[in-house]
Amino acid sequence: MQANPVEMKRIAEGLPTISAKIRALDAAGFMRADIARFLGKRYQHVRNVLVRGRPKSEATQFQGSIRDEPGDVESQKIRILADGRMVIPAKMRSAMLIDEGGYLTARVVEGELRVLTPKAAVFRLQRRLREQVPEGVSVVDELIAERRTEARREGGK
Repeated sequence: MQANPVEMKRIAEGLPTISAKIRALDAAGFMRADIARFLGKRYQHVRNVLVRGRPKSEATQFQGSIRDEPGDVESQKIRILADGRMVIPAKMRSAMLIDEGGYLTARVVEGELRVLTPKAAVFRLQRRLREQVPEGVSVVDELIAERRTEARREGGK
């Protein structure tokens, strides 16, 4: 991804540490050299942060700041190790909203491995529900009205 200072600032804004900013910018696809220039750090500092991995204390805080809805990433080759494991690249994990240590649901459809995160499943369900609700209708208001009607009926008996 080409360096875009405005986008880089948006991604890094509000993150508590330089390391968290480096990781977020890397997950968004920016090159290490561009991250170093943007943050005013040496390339080696950026590389060390990314190679060493994220401290456990930062894991939950960092994940939510990158992105709040699923995204898209171009296809990539992923190597399958001898024991059947595969490593999902950081850009893909970020786009999938994968939490560190979390779970995925996987299935095979016509030879294609489909992997779904709980967060992505919720977004998919929300999108389907939004498509079913007519324009200008508040599902919340309708639910409250139904509950009040039921409460009146039960109170009157």
